[in-house]
Amino acid sequence: MRVPVVRGVIDRRILVNYRIDPEVLAKVLPAPFRPKLVGDRGIGGVCLIRLKDIRPRFVPALMGIDSENAAHRFAVEWDQDGRRGEGVYIPRRDTSSWANVAAGGRLFPGIHHRARFRVAESDDHYRVALDSKDGETHLLVDGRLCSRLPAGSVFGSLGRASDFFERGSLGYSRGATPGRFDGLELHSHRWRVEPLEVSQVESSYFEDTKLFPAGSVEFDSALLMRNIDHEWRGRETLCDGCSD
Repeated sequence: MRVPVVRGVIDRRILVNYRIDPEVLAKVLPAPFRPKLVGDRGIGGVCLIRLKDIRPRFVPALMGIDSENAAHRFAVEWDQDGRRGEGVYIPRRDTSSWANVAAGGRLFPGIHHRARFRVAESDDHYRVALDSKDGETHLLVDGRLCSRLPAGSVFGSLGRASDFFERGSLGYSRGATPGRFDGLELHSHRWRVEPLEVSQVESSYFEDTKLFPAGSVEFDSALLMRNIDHEWRGRETLCDGCSD
C-alpha cells in the first residue's frame, strides 16, 4: 500500500496500558510478531487520539479533517532480513470519521470501524468513552493529570515509559492480502508524555477472558500527550507466509 505523507496535530492522545502474561499474549499475536517485554511482562493497550487538521502534507491546514480515534495495540518485535524490528501490532481501529472508515485499508493502513465517542475534558480531567457501531468495542477511561506513574507500574518511571512508547512509533495492521501487514510510522515534531491517575477503566477487549484468562492481564498505567505537530508516513509491508 502506497500511503501519502499525512500531517496534522495530535490534539490529545491517551495511552491506556496493560501488562500481560507473555505466553498468553504470544497466542494473540499473528506471525511474525512476538511480545516485546518490559521485565517479564508483555505490554498492550489502547491509544485514544483526537486528531486535528489531518490532510496530505501539501494541503493547507484549513482543509484538514478532525476525528476521534482508538487503536488497540501490542508492543511487538519481529525479525526481517536479519534485523530485529520493534513497534506495535494493531488488531483493531475505531473512529468517529466516515472519511477514515472509507480510507481505511485502501488509502490508509488498517480497517477502521465506526464508533460513537463521548468525551469530557476540563483542566486536568479527561474522560473518554467509546462504543463501536458493530457492538464489538467498548472502552472507558477516566483520569486526572498527576506527577508520577502508579507504584506498581512495570515501567518504574515516567522517563522509561516515555522512551518505551517513543520507540514504538511504527505500527502494523493486517493488509488486504492474508499474511501481509501494512506499516505506518508516527513522526512527532515534539515528544512529551504526562502521567494520568486513572479512577475508572473499562475495556471489552482486555476483559475478554477467551483471549485473556483471569489473572493474565492487569491495568498498568495511562499517559497523556497534548498539542503535538506530527506526520504519518507509510512504511514497508511485512509479509509472513505469502508470495510477492
